[in-house]
Amino acid sequence: MIATLEGQLTQASADALVVTVGGVGIEVITPYSTIEKLGAGRVFLYTRLVVREDSLTLYGFGTVAERDMFDAVLKISGIGPKIAIAMLSTLPVEHIRSAVLNDRPEIISRVPGIGKKTAQKVLLELQDKFAGSLDALPAGAADDTTSELLDALTGLGYSVVEAQTAIQQLPLSAPADLEARLRLALQSLGR
Repeated sequence: MIATLEGQLTQASADALVVTVGGVGIEVITPYSTIEKLGAGRVFLYTRLVVREDSLTLYGFGTVAERDMFDAVLKISGIGPKIAIAMLSTLPVEHIRSAVLNDRPEIISRVPGIGKKTAQKVLLELQDKFAGSLDALPAGAADDTTSELLDALTGLGYSVVEAQTAIQQLPLSAPADLEARLRLALQSLGR
């Protein structure tokens, strides 16, 4: 099992990285959120090797929490690595946990490839896995204002990934009301 990977970032695309270790370029499939946080040069990733009949695929994550969420989602029947990566590309771990805690399948169904029934199944399965750890969720991790802001940005035509990126870039001192946060998010998106 390959648990971590450290090396020189030599290539990046929308969903994968090539990390050179000892002269060998290793392709690592990563969530979009991990790719955008990495800079050029040396990188360190937490990894999970997924073995299938016809392939060995290495998945990489910027944090242990992302890797643990990937593992938890993979254990749900009918969910494969592509959907698990799409989930982590679309929603931060805190938002997934908050959706599970607050029983909000509409948050999970924003992920491309997940419909309402699958979102409900994901919530049901993850509630069992996170029963003990949900109390440790930080307050306000994915509050109603953030959810409404995400809805407003996607309603204006932005993709979920673009909207999430704009929301994550909001300063900690940003006002709590929706209109002010929307104005700041639109400024960061260039409109």
